[in-house]
Amino acid sequence: MSITEILNIDKETRHFSFEVLPPLKGNGTEALFRTIDKLAEFNPLFINITTHHSEYVYREREDGLLERHRVRRRPGTIAIAAAIRQRYNIPVIPHIICSGATRETIEYELLDLQFLGISNLLLLRGDKAKEDARFTPTPGGYEHTTELIEQVNRFNDGFFVDGSPIKHPGNKFSYGVACYPEKHEEAPNLDHDLMWLKHKQELGASYAVTQLFYDNQKYYDFVAKARQLGITIPIIPGIKPFAKLSQLTIVPKTFHCDIPQELAALAARCQTDEDARQLGIEWTTRQVKDLYAHGINNVHFYTVSAVDSVHEVAKRLL
Repeated sequence: MSITEILNIDKETRHFSFEVLPPLKGNGTEALFRTIDKLAEFNPLFINITTHHSEYVYREREDGLLERHRVRRRPGTIAIAAAIRQRYNIPVIPHIICSGATRETIEYELLDLQFLGISNLLLLRGDKAKEDARFTPTPGGYEHTTELIEQVNRFNDGFFVDGSPIKHPGNKFSYGVACYPEKHEEAPNLDHDLMWLKHKQELGASYAVTQLFYDNQKYYDFVAKARQLGITIPIIPGIKPFAKLSQLTIVPKTFHCDIPQELAALAARCQTDEDARQLGIEWTTRQVKDLYAHGINNVHFYTVSAVDSVHEVAKRLL
């Protein structure tokens, strides 16, 4: 069942979904499963599993010079998705990204997912390398999400990336994309960003999940503008509560989102991590209640470093 079909089953009931991060290489799944155990009681509509492809690290050689190597710190997204679905019987949506991946790598990911019967995806470009000024595609990979979408579409039509036919095509993939109520950091303006979202819809994206935000009015304005431009797919709001004092300054910088003046004033009073955590819970609860009041019944939570806070918010919303 596609995500849009899931969203349409019970439009009047309030639901949420959440995103999890695969464990670091060498770590087990215990902590991840504790996260899901904690949130599964609220009957989430689906679980997103992030993907982190290879990144560069620098290692010192015997001659003292530094040498750049690519490593994958969080492998196993597809295996994690399969394990979650089997253990919890909750729909899973693995991320498929351009960053660090070749066309062939992506093709094998699609084949593995098809063999596993996982047909819902979130297609993303992914982040640029930390040391790069701008996103640089992997040789043999893609620079834009639209190129990734086109590969998935060709796969759905029964063709491999080299153009050869798939002898026994399986079930087709359904996919969503990301969107940015305060525009993507690299977009010159919001209109330009929305133009690309509309193009992704035209290519076949069936829903979008927003980058996190703390000012609901920015989300409402974004959705209204999207609708005016002919973007009709569901736009699911993405929310993340503050959980630590440091996040009050790091999160806006990292995710390029504004802090409303009221929240900024409240944040200035926080003296400890617990103060910040409680503020995050209170503000997020208010945010979601306001979304409910505006007829938004499906909310997506980003849980990294905020699992306990998301759990508390969900309890308060029941």
